[in-house]
Amino acid sequence: MVDKGGAVLSAGPIDMSGLLAGAHHPGAGAVVLFSGEVRDSNRGKAVAFLEYEAYGLMAQKVIAEILVTAREKWSLHIAVAQHRTGKVAVGDTAVVVITASAHRSEAYAANRYIIDRIKHEAPIWKCEHYADGTQEWGNNCNCHSVTGDPSRHIYESHG
Repeated sequence: MVDKGGAVLSAGPIDMSGLLAGAHHPGAGAVVLFSGEVRDSNRGKAVAFLEYEAYGLMAQKVIAEILVTAREKWSLHIAVAQHRTGKVAVGDTAVVVITASAHRSEAYAANRYIIDRIKHEAPIWKCEHYADGTQEWGNNCNCHSVTGDPSRHIYESHG
């Protein structure tokens, strides 16, 4: 169920068509949907599945605040985010962000802003379970493996 801020955590599969069906607005000339999918490999290792845990109430609050900020900054008509918790299979959707605005540039920019901030700020943790039986817990952000600095995120260089 979507809260007033449009933020949702879901223990079951994300209903992408349902979310998209509810994301249309007469003033929106653009609707952008981002779907974060579980891929079958990471850093050269075969992934069996992912598992997400969240501090539910705090994650809802953080995501709702991110959506409000994006709505105001880009004059969005619609901003929705939904993130899975629990076990998520390879090929399944782990997170969806939908934005709708008068023009595509705002819808794209806001969508990127929302997913980047969710990954870095929402109290959601990911465990990658590998095909070889090993696993690795981390937060939802692994930018440090690219930037070399745990306090610097990839999106910060994109403005």
